[in-house]
Amino acid sequence: MVVGAFFSEVGNRLLGDLLPGFDAGQVEEKIAISRDWTPAQFRNAASGALEIGGEVDIDRIDLEKLRGFLLQKRAFLVSLLENPQLLEHDRFTDMLWPLFHLAEELEVRPSFADLPASDLTHIAGDIERLYGRLAAEWLLYAEHLKAAYPYLFSLVLRTHPFQANPSPVVA
Repeated sequence: MVVGAFFSEVGNRLLGDLLPGFDAGQVEEKIAISRDWTPAQFRNAASGALEIGGEVDIDRIDLEKLRGFLLQKRAFLVSLLENPQLLEHDRFTDMLWPLFHLAEELEVRPSFADLPASDLTHIAGDIERLYGRLAAEWLLYAEHLKAAYPYLFSLVLRTHPFQANPSPVVA
């Protein structure tokens, strides 16, 4: 339930907002789930997602928008850390730490205009550190939905950002 709330409130949008900074084709190839996926495919993709990398094209990510979104969701994110159920989800908690770090890095900069390349490289590294973990957790969450809540999985299949035209409309 806690993981589901995270993806509904923050994670799904974050996956989509950060995707342009990566080689979208490579990411989609690794984690574009389908209705037919087996548990082994989900787990293999989650392992592969941890290796999503390459150089992040920081110019393709709207850092102002990202900062605003993360600041807006700060109270929700902090409430997740206060939830005792997270003690049972080490991987998920390990994904939250780089998310909080990125939010703090973005918050302390008064502007993103005219930042030196070294600072942009630092922020890009923070995004890269987060994205693989975030994608891996999303895949494991999607696997859980497929097994336990197929109606929720149906919505995830239609709306996830790793496809050409995500839409909630049932076609």
